[in-house]
Amino acid sequence: MDHYKYPYLNRRFSVYAKNGMVATTHPVATEAGIEMLKRGGNAMDAAIATAAALTVVEPTSNGIGGDAFMIAWMDGSLHGMNASGRSPRTLSMEEIRSRGYSEMPKYGWLPVNVPGVPAAWASLIGKFGKLTLKEVLTPAIRAAKDGFAITPTVARYWRTAYKNFSREVENFEEIRPWLEIFGNVEAGEIRTLPYHADTLVEIAETEAKSVYEGALADRIVEYSKRTGGLITHEDLKNFEIDYVDPVSVDYKGYDIHEIPPNGQGITALMALGMLKDDEFRHLDEEAYHYQIEAIKQAFADTTTFVADRDHMTVSGKDLLEPGYLERRRTEIGGSAALREHGDLPRGGTVYLATADGEGNMVSYIQSNYMGFGSGVVIPETGLALHNRGHSFSMDENNPNYVGGGKRSFHTIIPGFITKGGKPVGPFGVMGGFMQPQGHLQVAMNLIDYGMNPQSALDAPRWQFKSGMEVEVEDRFDHDIARSLARRGHRISVNLEPNSFGRGQIIIRGKDGVLIGGSESRTDGSISIY
Repeated sequence: MDHYKYPYLNRRFSVYAKNGMVATTHPVATEAGIEMLKRGGNAMDAAIATAAALTVVEPTSNGIGGDAFMIAWMDGSLHGMNASGRSPRTLSMEEIRSRGYSEMPKYGWLPVNVPGVPAAWASLIGKFGKLTLKEVLTPAIRAAKDGFAITPTVARYWRTAYKNFSREVENFEEIRPWLEIFGNVEAGEIRTLPYHADTLVEIAETEAKSVYEGALADRIVEYSKRTGGLITHEDLKNFEIDYVDPVSVDYKGYDIHEIPPNGQGITALMALGMLKDDEFRHLDEEAYHYQIEAIKQAFADTTTFVADRDHMTVSGKDLLEPGYLERRRTEIGGSAALREHGDLPRGGTVYLATADGEGNMVSYIQSNYMGFGSGVVIPETGLALHNRGHSFSMDENNPNYVGGGKRSFHTIIPGFITKGGKPVGPFGVMGGFMQPQGHLQVAMNLIDYGMNPQSALDAPRWQFKSGMEVEVEDRFDHDIARSLARRGHRISVNLEPNSFGRGQIIIRGKDGVLIGGSESRTDGSISIY
């Protein structure tokens, strides 16, 4: 990777550091991570401090009641974690229909699965951290108690959520506490979240056990019973985190790693695996065409087969089998083609990357989905519950078919790159089904075109939507866009920059120097130690 190529793409320059680095979407959260490094913590301590702070300062995209995934290089080896929750045991298609729905609603109790974030924080600190959970959650508690400034992007999504929930409260009475606890905001306003702070203190003092079998669990179940939810004490108590081996493909000498299903990271790996033998010298119309077609081909498979791994009829290993990917590559020609795939979901997620001076590096992502998630907030807490159950299929022949005690298909995916068994670094692009598309584009920008991290993030992006439809950013090369249209792609320009994901990258360069980039399409922030 040539860290000096394509400087003209930069809206900002890559950041260089020796001892530590944190990259995320909010400066308060970034500084929370740096504070941990200065206290003697490592990259994992910094990651969880950052993640906890993000639930406070960017609740529009994640929360205490969300799910989390992680890939990290810690103490000389690669680790993966899946902290996505299962649906309530009594959830069924019959239950959904009995309440008057033919498909899973976006809001209210029905799409709520058990939250995984609190358990992830406690487990990761216990397994890898140098500091205590109390120490690591201190910056987030401080921000919630003392107040923080609302940034422009957060304000925009917060106001949108307020409008949505104000309309939906007539249909979902259980979301009324959201309006009372969060309300509306303006950019530049100072907000406090006292209930959120109290909940973080409870999590810190109980090592997150309170959420699953303590006082907070009692609050969740009581509100569930009172307002028509399905979550029980048994559902919460049975939650388990899975430490998993990441899945990977060799892409032109680099190993690209993702978390295995139930997540969609395998989509990016399949597309990269199809293109690994193609030589792309320039980021031109031909390169974009094959990227788009490979992603379409991968989505056709993953939206059909990916689900809770206990219910998949085709394994992730089968989907990444080199011979299979070679056959899929032969199906891609010089013109756009219709690939069959399932519905592609929207998102609401935060991604962060951290690194320390000891060689540890963390790729971490957590989400409430669709912004604030289900809209269900447990009264007098900051526990906003996610709505990942909305991703369940209503097709009984699909392995992701709705059911009790199942993990749903998941959009959030952390990425990691190694080479020759050594870490290159964490990367990620959040944003629903844009995530694997962003991973493909960013990985190729780094590897095929030798871009530095900031250039790799700043490069204009495309986004496959459905059928033959592809959206491009307004600064995407218009001549290339017209050439893609002549190949059969139905091209349109999307003027909303956040539609194309929000990413972070940290790579380890020569002499161990850390080189990082942060998303310029939003309130991106990167800080060093």
